[in-house]
Amino acid sequence: MARVKGAMMTRKRRNKILKLAKGYWGSKSKHFKMAKQAVMKSGNYAFAGRKQKKRDFRKLWITRISAQAKVEGINYSQFINGLKKANVELNRKMLAELAVSDKDAFASLVATAKKALGK
Repeated sequence: MARVKGAMMTRKRRNKILKLAKGYWGSKSKHFKMAKQAVMKSGNYAFAGRKQKKRDFRKLWITRISAQAKVEGINYSQFINGLKKANVELNRKMLAELAVSDKDAFASLVATAKKALGK
């Protein structure tokens, strides 16, 4: 019986990797072995980057909320604490959006937080 070597699947697998490595510099886009290493590394960077993106956005939202809260005469931690005590369940993304686009609504939230803190 003839031996099956699987050339078609091997070529398919290699072409898939080379397609992912398209646009990489030099041998990384041409040679399978180097392309495979580069694709694996870029996958790791992409995975880490997706986690980093979440951290970066949260940091940005907190900075925006903090800046607008200071304008209203309260610091960030007291503002968040006051909102929790007043049972206002708005996430930081929405609070940051209010701080940037609707300053009146944000000011009313600050007033609610101050009232809950007893200030």
